[in-house]
Amino acid sequence: MPVPDEEAFRAQVRRWLAANLTGEFAPLVGTGGPGREHEFVAKRMAWERCLGDGGWIGLGWPESDGGRGLPWAHQAIFHEEYARAGAPGRVGHIGEQLLGPTLLMFGTSEQRARFLPGILAGTQLWCQGYSEPGAGSDLAGVTTRARLDGGEWHLDGQKVWTSLAHVADWCFVLARTDPAAERHRGLSYLLVPMHQPGIEVRPIVQLTGTSEFNEVFFDDARAAAEDVVGAVGDGWRVAMGTLAVERGVSTFGQQLAYQREFDAVLKTARATGAIDDPDLAARVVEAWIGLQVMRYTTLATLTPAAGPPTGTEPNVAKLIWGPWHQRLGELAVDVAGAAATTVGPGYELDDAQRLLLFSRAETIYGGSSEIQRTVIAERKLGLPRDPR
Repeated sequence: MPVPDEEAFRAQVRRWLAANLTGEFAPLVGTGGPGREHEFVAKRMAWERCLGDGGWIGLGWPESDGGRGLPWAHQAIFHEEYARAGAPGRVGHIGEQLLGPTLLMFGTSEQRARFLPGILAGTQLWCQGYSEPGAGSDLAGVTTRARLDGGEWHLDGQKVWTSLAHVADWCFVLARTDPAAERHRGLSYLLVPMHQPGIEVRPIVQLTGTSEFNEVFFDDARAAAEDVVGAVGDGWRVAMGTLAVERGVSTFGQQLAYQREFDAVLKTARATGAIDDPDLAARVVEAWIGLQVMRYTTLATLTPAAGPPTGTEPNVAKLIWGPWHQRLGELAVDVAGAAATTVGPGYELDDAQRLLLFSRAETIYGGSSEIQRTVIAERKLGLPRDPR
């Protein structure tokens, strides 16, 4: 299928979003996303199916696997226009952006044929089973175990900070299948159905008062013997492959959402007169500069002229946007002044307050800033490893 002209494709995306974010989906505009995953969950699941029907999932996947085979520039256009239209936070993000690309890299043809169609159709939702109470940024320390018995994997253990586990149909789980092996060795990447007696999901109440993260407990949960991605014991390599694609072209949409948040902060600063304070004005300028740094860093990473990826690009991106977003949250409430100290009935937060509170976690989840610096230092700069 020929690749459409970029501007023609942008116009096509805009038309489709304008035509479909109406009627039953009109209330979804501006909802969902980080800190707001509790909003309109059922309706956003229906929206995911609408995206699937329209062919807007898996834009960059090979046509042979059901995708549209579009280059990264077209994918970036879609994510930009999606954010510009205020379309809702994606409940299918983990399946499309994480599990799908992982199966394309490491999965068997049977696994791709079995799992990719549900993601493409928006009918099958996934969550990620990585972090544990004793193994967050130190992912190699996972203790959830899986043993093969009777043609099935039997899982026991606990995962934590599992986004959307309460609505997911499946979970990709990093589990220890060889207890005698050390750390990175002996791990396997398993595909586990969520709707079974051996799994319990408990919501975690956040600073925002909502619960989009969960604890997941496995008590002799089952997975089919063939539902291991890559070789048994090679889970670390597969898991790192997932993390490598975690922050791809969708970051353009993320950055446009950040632009909207910045615009709201600037508008408030002007309305309250905070912009006349030299210190606050300087912080507004610094926030704008940070936005440009993120955009050009992403462009440099995805442009072919940048050369082959080094594997540390996601770490650099995370190290930039996590602290930046936290500073924006602090700035948002500072320019609002006294109004930022009150909340509505039922502990209802405004956008600035939600931004401040939710962003506190962003230098921790997905790998803490300390871990990102260590990975960059060792893998990109070749500095000596810390003593173990």
